[in-house]
Amino acid sequence: MPLYRLSEKKVEPIKENPFKVEKEIQEIVESNLGSLFGLQLVRGEFSLNGLRIDTLAFDKEAKSFVIIEYKKDRNFSVVDQGMSYLGLMLNNKAEFILEYNERCNASLKRDDVDWSQTKVMFISPSFTNFQLDAINFKDLPIELWEVHRYANNTVRFDQHKPSQASASIKTVSKKGAVVEKISREVKTYTEEGHLKIAEPKIAELYNRFKELVLAIGADITIRPMKQYIAFRSKTNITDVVVLQKSLKIYLNLAKGKLDDPKKLARDVSSVGHWGNGDYQIQITSDDELEYIVSLVRQSYKLNG
Repeated sequence: MPLYRLSEKKVEPIKENPFKVEKEIQEIVESNLGSLFGLQLVRGEFSLNGLRIDTLAFDKEAKSFVIIEYKKDRNFSVVDQGMSYLGLMLNNKAEFILEYNERCNASLKRDDVDWSQTKVMFISPSFTNFQLDAINFKDLPIELWEVHRYANNTVRFDQHKPSQASASIKTVSKKGAVVEKISREVKTYTEEGHLKIAEPKIAELYNRFKELVLAIGADITIRPMKQYIAFRSKTNITDVVVLQKSLKIYLNLAKGKLDDPKKLARDVSSVGHWGNGDYQIQITSDDELEYIVSLVRQSYKLNG
């Protein structure tokens, strides 16, 4: 999508400033991992067993590792490469934990990591149709991100979303044993997966809530996690736990920061819960939905 500069009601195209080498992309991403993707940098250029990972990152929210690869070459298979990296990680968990502890001055243990939310991100100026088709497999924990740099020092990152997700990677991949191991340990979480347990009226209620929240800001994205569905701007603004007969909505606001005249939100600051923030609202109907979304808007203003 081209960018334009508006000057006296006239638009002028902003020329693209292409990356010359992959290293340029890597330096931008590693310097801004937190603000771009909410990730913690572990290290760049991590080599193990003959494979080199461009960037090794950690997702503190998901408690999982993320492998990032940068590509200017369009002639590669994201499936084969992604599976190789995932297999490397699952077969060498101790080495990845050791690397994290040494680089981040931490004491992470094997049981502290949720290996099921491990994923691989490919970042490139462009992808082929063949590569884009790869993310349509329902059980492939791979993300494709397109990056463009422009002459006015603007950089844009766009994630390619699956157009469909019905076939299993097991049906086409030649890496049989590797795929079987990855499929057992790594899961791809979706909105549909969360909504399977919900009664039809609760699924409809979620979709209505989703529609209203996304209308708050164009930068809000949806990220299904293992235990909840996150709505994110720069960070999570609200998280939804889908139950059979209700929705639990969590507002990412610290105790005392929410203006709730109707007192619908419950203080869960001292109670264990899955979502982010100190406030929870449990709903079974849309009676107060617009009011609840006004509370979500408060979280957006602080976290967006």
